[in-house]
Amino acid sequence: MWAEIEANLLKFFSDVNTYFSGYVLVILLVGVGLFFTIKTKFVQVRCFGQGAKQVFGNLKLAGGKQKSGMSSFQAFATAVAAQVGTGNIIGATGAILTGGPGAIFWMWIIAFLGMATIYAEAVLAQKTKTIDEKGNVLGGPVYYIKKAFPNGFGTFLAIFFAIATIIALGFVGTMVQSNSIGSAVSNAIAGENVWWISLIVGVVIAIIAAIIFIGGATRLASVTEKIVPIMALIYIVGGLVIIGCRITSVPRAFCMIFEYAFNPQAIIGGGIWGAIVIAIQQGAKRGLFSNEAGMGSTPHAHAQANVKTAHEQGCSAMFGVFIDTFVVLTMTALIVISTLYANGNGNTDMWQSVGKSDAVATAFAIAFGGGNVATIIGNIFVAVCLTFFAFSTILSWNLFGKINFNYLFKGKGTIVYTLIALVFIILGSVFQNDLVWELTDFFNYLMVLPNVIALIALSKIVVGEAKTKGLTENGEVLAQPANVAAATAEAEEAEEVEE
Repeated sequence: MWAEIEANLLKFFSDVNTYFSGYVLVILLVGVGLFFTIKTKFVQVRCFGQGAKQVFGNLKLAGGKQKSGMSSFQAFATAVAAQVGTGNIIGATGAILTGGPGAIFWMWIIAFLGMATIYAEAVLAQKTKTIDEKGNVLGGPVYYIKKAFPNGFGTFLAIFFAIATIIALGFVGTMVQSNSIGSAVSNAIAGENVWWISLIVGVVIAIIAAIIFIGGATRLASVTEKIVPIMALIYIVGGLVIIGCRITSVPRAFCMIFEYAFNPQAIIGGGIWGAIVIAIQQGAKRGLFSNEAGMGSTPHAHAQANVKTAHEQGCSAMFGVFIDTFVVLTMTALIVISTLYANGNGNTDMWQSVGKSDAVATAFAIAFGGGNVATIIGNIFVAVCLTFFAFSTILSWNLFGKINFNYLFKGKGTIVYTLIALVFIILGSVFQNDLVWELTDFFNYLMVLPNVIALIALSKIVVGEAKTKGLTENGEVLAQPANVAAATAEAEEAEEVEE
């Protein structure tokens, strides 16, 4: 009975998502990315160096407790924790499985344009944030949606976005992450996906997450600023080892990404135009899930940053997309393609039977010569990396969902939200992987619609910030918005009196 219901749900959401990703999503993501790229005169190119300097210049594993909000790096780390998740491993390999190696090319295109989009999101998040009487920073898409449309339509869009975000990130999205962790750990321990091992893992993840959730944004920021640099370093070092083992196949892997972007039917079959559409669809939907540009998730983190100008955090946000897609995701793609496609040893047939959750582990095993020991090493490495990636995403997404929950319910009932989120984490560890992914994609797409509408409506603010780089004509730093500056001073004064 349940199997039949699950199969019907999978088909329904799969069909709806195919339409969304094939038409609506591609048009919106490419369109808004092109719009801001042109309007800001390629801000992702002009200000790329400033973004790198902003991130690495503020890199600290212990940024300290902020009087209000987060440090710039803490906000960046929280955003990247959301971006660098299962999408960089399972999402990338899933895109290759379905759309061929060329899907990665389209993920690159979406990410390049998305750097301009996420700049706009971060700038508007900074420009429209406020601070409540308790010193909490309130910011994110619901606030710039209301600024864009200060009427009934804006209220509707803000509520629509908030509900979609709570479901997509706070509840269903965390299921994908816990599912990936459970599967990876189960494979590392038992060599296959055993449901009770995944369930135990889900319970443990939920307990650890609960401890961090209780500490609020301050504790989360303290965790993400440490975990993000460490997890990225572990994966990059491990990836470089594999790429080093397959170095002769890497040039061919790059060639295949470009070749099959426009000739994917040679890999996935079908007519040329149909195959290209599939490759672009996979690049768009997995690109959105990976870098989240245009989705409206990361602005919640960037609104928390204590920076002199909105432009500074916009540059940090752009660099986050670069790390997510052009570094971490590309490394996954090169590992998989160079090992399972470009080796010329007949592994292509084997690759067709490999699931997306096992692809990277299989690639690692082959790179180390195959055999049981190599397979165990591959499974353990992927389990460790996925646990880091997915758990950090759970933390950030929960915060983003909580911000929208508090917006809807005026800060009441947060404990109810947290308890429901923890139940979803546990359930996700044993749910069917494909259905969880389709549900997550569906609600992600719903987030995109109101977010993009508001971005376009407020584009003049973004263009002005990109043009002046947050400075006046005399080169002086522009002041914070009055409401933020006043509230910050008030919060600091209250804290001093308390001490």
